[in-house]
Amino acid sequence: MILAAGRGERMRPLTDHTPKPLLEAGGKPLIVWHIERLRGAGFTELVINHAHLGHRLEEALGDGAALGVRIAWSPEAAALETAGGIRHALPLLGGAPFVVVNGDVFCDADFTALRSAAQDLEADGPLAHLLLVDNPEHHPEGDFRLDPDGLVHADGQPRLTFSGLGAYHPALFADLADNTPAKLAPLLRAAMNAGQVGGQHHAGRWIDVGTPQRLVELDRELQRGQG
Repeated sequence: MILAAGRGERMRPLTDHTPKPLLEAGGKPLIVWHIERLRGAGFTELVINHAHLGHRLEEALGDGAALGVRIAWSPEAAALETAGGIRHALPLLGGAPFVVVNGDVFCDADFTALRSAAQDLEADGPLAHLLLVDNPEHHPEGDFRLDPDGLVHADGQPRLTFSGLGAYHPALFADLADNTPAKLAPLLRAAMNAGQVGGQHHAGRWIDVGTPQRLVELDRELQRGQG
């Protein structure tokens, strides 16, 4: 699943008429970078949620055939936050564990590892597996602690930043009401307290494309890499 329902307030005015995941860097929309990497890891069935300017996303990507995937759309009348959006899409995602990626980040991670991690999740065992990255300048305090044994904890030092890429078991969202906004962090922290969240450290390229300046910097970097 690709999360694409955010308003992108910090990216205005760019997002006044374009959904944030359709903003381009390196000659293609941010969301297309994700789709191509997901397809390369064997993911051909995708779910994408949307709210703000969602019709623009559907017009741009259609059913996904042009990109070698099949897209099922999960529209939201108003953005339901991360966990709420995932809960709303569960009927499309099915009963097996799945991978989720935020549509407004750029990451060069290989989704194959997350695919493998998803297969190890169980309703009465590990419920989530997170990809963590080094803390960026705009988020120096980080989010979670990763143990050498791969368990992720809500407290303690040193801390890493959640990348927005993760694998989840549907049971993590079972107690949420549909069509109700809900954040992901409280669910993860509760599961961490029960020892049910694993993770890994990604040392490659990751950027939260949260401001126009970061988008410009990413575009320049990718153009150099392609040129």
